[in-house]
Amino acid sequence: MKHLLQTLEGRLAALPVPMAVQLPAGRRLGAAQPAVTLRFRDRVALVALATGEIGRVGAAIVEGRVALEGGMRDLMAAAAGLLTRDPARDQHDGWWRRVLARARSMAAHTLAHDARQVRFHYDLSDDFYALWLDPRRVYSCAYFRDAGMSLAAAQEAKLDHICRKLRLAPGERFLDIGAGWGGLLLWAAEHYGVSATGITLSRHQHAHVQQLIAERGLQERVQVLLCDYRELQVDRPFDKVASVGMFEHVGRAQMGRYFDTVARLLRPGGLLLNHGITAGAVDNAQLGAGMGEFIEQYIFPGGELVHVSAVLHDMARAGLEMVDTENLRPHYARTLWAWSDSLEARLPAARGVLAAQVGAEQGDKVLRAYRLYLAGSALGFERGWMALHQMLAIRPDGDVANGCLPGAQSDYPFTRDYIYRS
Repeated sequence: MKHLLQTLEGRLAALPVPMAVQLPAGRRLGAAQPAVTLRFRDRVALVALATGEIGRVGAAIVEGRVALEGGMRDLMAAAAGLLTRDPARDQHDGWWRRVLARARSMAAHTLAHDARQVRFHYDLSDDFYALWLDPRRVYSCAYFRDAGMSLAAAQEAKLDHICRKLRLAPGERFLDIGAGWGGLLLWAAEHYGVSATGITLSRHQHAHVQQLIAERGLQERVQVLLCDYRELQVDRPFDKVASVGMFEHVGRAQMGRYFDTVARLLRPGGLLLNHGITAGAVDNAQLGAGMGEFIEQYIFPGGELVHVSAVLHDMARAGLEMVDTENLRPHYARTLWAWSDSLEARLPAARGVLAAQVGAEQGDKVLRAYRLYLAGSALGFERGWMALHQMLAIRPDGDVANGCLPGAQSDYPFTRDYIYRS
C-alpha cells in the first residue's frame, strides 16, 4: 500500500487541475487548495483510483463509499489524467470471450428484458429529465449548425437535419422507432406534413406523447404505440423510417434482426435514418477502466455499443444500402456538457424531485449516478472513446428503369446538396 500511495501522490501532482485525496484514516494527499477532493471511506476504492479504474471509483461515489467535493468539469479533467490506459482500446478478447458475449447479448435482449431495461432508465421521472433537457425533451445528440446556438436551438436544428436527410414530404408515411418524448415525431408532422407513427417501450414517454398529440390536435395524422420494434405489424410499409438513440439498446446479437425488421417496415426505394452511439474502437464489448460496468449497473442495463463498421455490415446484410454517414461525435460532447451543466445548476430541485419519486436515500444515489454519467459521457465523446453516427440508407427497389437517374434504384439525389441548402 505504501508504494501505491507514493505512486498516487506522483500522479496527483501531475494532474491538470489541483486535486486532493483524503485517506480512510484522515491523511491527505495532493493539492493544499484543491478544486476537487475525494474523501475515501475504504481502501478498495482507493486502490481503484491508484490503478486508473475510474469507473469503479464512480461506483464508490454513487454508493457513498467516497465523498466528492468539486464540480463535474474539474472532476472529469482529473479523471482523464488518472487513467492508466485508453479505455476504448484496452480489451482484446479472444474468440471464446466473443462467443460468450454474444450468448449474453442474446439472453439480455428478449422482449421482456428489453422492456424492463428501457423502463429502468426512461421511466425514472419525467420531472427529473425536464430539469436538464431542452423544452422538447430531446434526449439525443443535438446538431450545433452554428457555433453560438443554444441547446434548444441545436436540438431543433437536429430534428430538421434528420427530416431534411430523409427528404420528408407531405402525405408520406413516417415511422419513428424509439420516439422518446415525441420531439422528432411532432416536428416531422408539424413542419413536413407527414403521417407519423412513433413506437416506444417507455410507459411515461408513451403517455406524454399521447397528451401532446391531443393538445395539438394531431390525432388524424400522428399516433404513438407502446410496443417493441420486433412486434410492430403494418398493412403497408412506411416511406421513411428514423431510429434515433434507440439501437444502442438492441444488442450486438440482435443487430441483424433489427435491420431485417427495419427493411421489412420500409418500402422499396424508401429511406432510413439510423442515429445512435457507436463504439470508438473496433473490438471492445464495452468501455474499459470500469466505465462500462458503471453504465450497465446504474444507467443503461443491457446497453451495448457496436463500431460503425459492424453496424454498416449488418445494415448491408439486410439489403439496405448506405448512402450517407456523418459522425456527430463533437456535437454530442457539447450536448452532454450542456445537459451536465444544466443539472449541476439545478441540484436542489433534482434532489427534491427524485426524493419524491424514489425516496431521499435512493434519490441521492440516483443523482450522484447521473451527475457522473452525464459528465463522464461528455468526456468520453471529447476523447473519442465513443462516437455518434447518423447513417442514411435506402432500400433499393431493384428497378433501374423507374424514371430515376441511371443506376440509382431509388429517387435519392446524386449529391448531398439538398441536406445543407436552406
